[in-house]
Amino acid sequence: MRTHDSVSVAELAVEHGVSEMTIRRDLDELAQQGVVRRVRGGALSLLLRGEEPPFGVREQEAVEAKRRIGAEVAALIADGEAVVLDGGTTVLEVARALVDRRVTVLPLALQAVRVLATAPRVRLVLPGGEVRKGELNVMGPLAESSIRALRFDTAVIGCCGLSAEHGLTAHDLPEVAVKQAAIGAARRVVVACDSGKFTRTAFGAVCPIDRLDVVVTDPGIPPEERDALVAAGALVREAG
Repeated sequence: MRTHDSVSVAELAVEHGVSEMTIRRDLDELAQQGVVRRVRGGALSLLLRGEEPPFGVREQEAVEAKRRIGAEVAALIADGEAVVLDGGTTVLEVARALVDRRVTVLPLALQAVRVLATAPRVRLVLPGGEVRKGELNVMGPLAESSIRALRFDTAVIGCCGLSAEHGLTAHDLPEVAVKQAAIGAARRVVVACDSGKFTRTAFGAVCPIDRLDVVVTDPGIPPEERDALVAAGALVREAG
């Protein structure tokens, strides 16, 4: 759907070796997520090339890499730490890796709240703010003031893009402000992102790379970006 304006049920069924009924169900689900508009015999793409794909789409991308990154980030966090967890699909894997840990967590997305709500040793602290539709991240002045009122050992931050030239970037401007508040409230900033983010730059600038302490990604990170991060003082860990 990212590379074609329209798709055919019959063609997709042949390409993927599944029934047309399966394709119709998948397209119906994508339509509910706002990714496509269903038409007779197929669907039309609603993905705008300059905007962030919906959470449900991103959640299916680089799944194994994100799980490894989540486990690697969780291993960097010591028992007893106070942690602020950003939104996004990769940071959600960090939340899943922390369910059996003794930590205090302020999640900035409702998906992570659901994951950690019944974790027996996690002290869960909830922020205020408005919930962004689809993404289910908290944003706005209430969220920012909640974050600034606290101090964290570690901020785990997700991103839409990361590069030496443009730094850490995000599509949604209210989320930029929330990320900046989380970074400002933490002693250590850990970025969790798959290597695909190094090929993208989003609309809103969050911070330059010299503000990052650790970047956890996968072995697909471009060597020149890895070298630039190290030169800026960041520790780069590849979860392979």
